[in-house]
Amino acid sequence: MPRPETPLLAADAIIELTDQPDRPIVLIERKYVPYGWAIPGGFVDVGEPLEKAAIREALEETCLMIKLKALLGIYSDPKRDERGHTVTAVYVAEACGQPRAADDAINLQIFTIDVFPMQLAFDHAQVLADYCRYRKEGMLTPLRNI
Repeated sequence: MPRPETPLLAADAIIELTDQPDRPIVLIERKYVPYGWAIPGGFVDVGEPLEKAAIREALEETCLMIKLKALLGIYSDPKRDERGHTVTAVYVAEACGQPRAADDAINLQIFTIDVFPMQLAFDHAQVLADYCRYRKEGMLTPLRNI
């Protein structure tokens, strides 16, 4: 039987800086297409668990060692990534220290949950709206019928 063709798999981490007031989060500005601000993350390597991929990608892009707290949700809309069908697991994570842009990030900023940049990559506006609901109400991402 031939191997099935499936979507690519990614893992992202919304990083809360617990050593700063109000636990702001870290977003990166992407070096490559699609451009814009994004939640740190990237593709899962073959043989790598999702959780380890999220931790590895966060370290590569922000120079922060993170601790995963929760799985916010799985995002699988085939149109969420203009490069092709990609499914991502988005985690909520904690870190301390000063992040620095590295690897695929040309810039990095810290944001409160009240203000996010206008130009967000992928479906990250929806993901961040879900995260804000999680922060305010403790609710994880609702199931969506597309």
